[in-house]
Amino acid sequence: MTLTPVKTPMLVKRMFPNYIWNIPTANKTIYLTFDDGPTPNITNWTLDVLKQHKAKATFFCIGNNIEKHPEIFQHVINDGHAIGNHTHNHVKGWKTKTDDYLKNVSEAEKVIKSHFKNRKSKIENLFRPPYGQIKPKQGKQLIGLGYKIIMWDVLSFDWDKNVTPIDCLNNVISKTTNGSIIVFHDSVKASKNMQYALPKVLEYFNEKGYNFEALT
Repeated sequence: MTLTPVKTPMLVKRMFPNYIWNIPTANKTIYLTFDDGPTPNITNWTLDVLKQHKAKATFFCIGNNIEKHPEIFQHVINDGHAIGNHTHNHVKGWKTKTDDYLKNVSEAEKVIKSHFKNRKSKIENLFRPPYGQIKPKQGKQLIGLGYKIIMWDVLSFDWDKNVTPIDCLNNVISKTTNGSIIVFHDSVKASKNMQYALPKVLEYFNEKGYNFEALT
């Protein structure tokens, strides 16, 4: 078992009020997010499933993966999903000097923006720290640079080898409420659980009248 809760405790949200954990709303709106892509086959599959359910999401991409798979990244953009920065090399904030961390974020930003040249699409400065690890100084400086630090309300635990596909699905269904920001991963490690849970999450909440929107 993991010590990290599926549902982010209110105490944690209050401790870090400058980070975005959920979107307060009375509307039936949910915010799906996907970390660690773009990844061959898996990201494309994810995009197809989202399109089938007329759902929009936010993809927190690794700069190095964008460089390796630019055509998949372009597919994400073309489908109208929001893009977030997830550093260039998936670095751990707690183990990285602040200057080095900011440089890594900046490197990913340059890669992301290079794909938006001559496009009308607007880039939101959304950032999610890999592993959720970020030092207060790192967070403060990124906010000062205009970034919105997006955390989460619900973790699917799709990457955890001790979590079954059914458990992954139940993690999301049992804890999601109006305005929840949910974390999935379009990565090889998480693919088994994510590919089982995602279609069922979409079907379950669509039947209950929910919409899936991108973060802006």
